[in-house]
Amino acid sequence: MTIREIVADIQKEVGTGDLLPGRASELLNQLSAILGNCNDEIRRTDMEYNKTLLKWFNIETKANRAKISAESTPEYEAKQVARHTRELVMEMIRSLKYYLRAKESEYREGYRQ
Repeated sequence: MTIREIVADIQKEVGTGDLLPGRASELLNQLSAILGNCNDEIRRTDMEYNKTLLKWFNIETKANRAKISAESTPEYEAKQVARHTRELVMEMIRSLKYYLRAKESEYREGYRQ
């Protein structure tokens, strides 16, 4: 199972909206660990894309054509997928933190009454 598939599964579970705080906390921990993997993948795909871009700069006579050509390669697509996965992970981390804070607030309000 790839990181992207794991993130998609977590996204589906979070999207159901019926998370218990304990499970939300587990998912938050898992996403935090996955974030490091996303950063590693971005570093790797950036290097692969830079090699492709350099190759196109050596082939084309104009820089804008080289960049357009390089952006139509699988290396660029992999780079974009890695970046979008990291953005999704970051947004889910933020969402789960907000969810847990809201649940904590609900708990405290219920405790005071």
